[in-house]
Amino acid sequence: MNAVDIINKKRRGEALSAEEIKFMVMGFTDGVIPDYQMSALLMAICLKGMTKEETVVLTGIMRDSGETVDLSDIRGIKVDKHSTGGVGDKTTLIVAPVAAACGVPIAKMSGRGLGFTGGTVDKMESIPGFVTSMERERFIESVNEKGIAVIGQTGHIAPADKKMYALRDVTGTTESIALITSSIMSKKLAAGADAIVLDVKCGSGAFMKTYEDARELATWMVDIGESSGKNMTAVISSMEQPLGKAVGNAMEVREAIDVLKGGGPDDIREISLRLAAEMVLLGGRADSREAAEGMALEALESGRALEKFREFVANQGGDERITEEEDLLPQAAFAVEVRADEAGFVTGLDAMKIGLASQHAGAGREKKEDEIDMAAGILLERKTGDEAAAGDLLCTVFGNDKTRVQAGAKEAREAYRIGPERPEKPELIKEIID
Repeated sequence: MNAVDIINKKRRGEALSAEEIKFMVMGFTDGVIPDYQMSALLMAICLKGMTKEETVVLTGIMRDSGETVDLSDIRGIKVDKHSTGGVGDKTTLIVAPVAAACGVPIAKMSGRGLGFTGGTVDKMESIPGFVTSMERERFIESVNEKGIAVIGQTGHIAPADKKMYALRDVTGTTESIALITSSIMSKKLAAGADAIVLDVKCGSGAFMKTYEDARELATWMVDIGESSGKNMTAVISSMEQPLGKAVGNAMEVREAIDVLKGGGPDDIREISLRLAAEMVLLGGRADSREAAEGMALEALESGRALEKFREFVANQGGDERITEEEDLLPQAAFAVEVRADEAGFVTGLDAMKIGLASQHAGAGREKKEDEIDMAAGILLERKTGDEAAAGDLLCTVFGNDKTRVQAGAKEAREAYRIGPERPEKPELIKEIID
């Protein structure tokens, strides 16, 4: 085999054999296949596609390119949850303690943010003292004793994906169902869970802009996971506007605590309870979706989920007092208000623009080496369907760099559309695929 023949074969739209896929992926990972040849193959895949059978093979090779986590020492059915990402998506901070309070062992590896705002690990690191890494034995012990542990993903998980993703990011080859599926699922399968709940976002603030594309991706990921022996469920949800009212690391932790206390915005509460219920169902703690929903709601309303969150934070070195003393979280020195120029209704709130505004205020990385301002972010006072008089507060932008905060505020204003008629609020949960 040689790389040129394989590239030409895929350029003609033909299916590659398992041996050919392995030759290219492992050759590139080991430094034998140069990046320009791998770039050519990735572009051919984007243009000509891959069959589901090819994608199963690709996912398995990427999974096996590094360490696979053995969670067999953890008692019970281990259920993981993955979101394809969005603006204001702090669901893991809510879903994990709710599911754990229902008896589902949560042994989760999460990632950092790639742009807009921080990822789950970044949010957790805004909690004073919180440690996002631990030895395997301590990780296993934490889940068996406390029911929950969430750590950062190590570089030893699916290194082929890490290297290929970096190449895709700079060669315009990110938009491929097969490549997205294999990238996500190789890491999830290597992480060792028995079952996986996927939150597949669609809309302006998501990678998949349309419901149809999100549904195709969700179906592929469910099929790939089940072909690898995992129980799978995918929830397709909207990301036309940010989730909740808080966008930014410490601010999102505060909002997650509000939800765990029984409050918080309706949308983040709704999606969190749905995802937690799906985890309870896959974890074998309930025999019907209705029963799982009841268990998740009871765990939240009884305060057991909040107590589980406190245990989780304290076990990983964090200051559990943040649930009562939120001022212990990072605070911003500057705040700029964004107000309505005219009266009317918010007819649209572009999640992508709010995400970028938050990033420019300091809550995300514009370059990989950028430091994240944990206190930076945006608090949304009005969202789609809300009424606003001229001069009313739309949102407030926070951060510790005044110039960046002002730039973020200017961009946040551009995310709002105001019109004379009240629109229907967007449907949050579109479909469940299992």
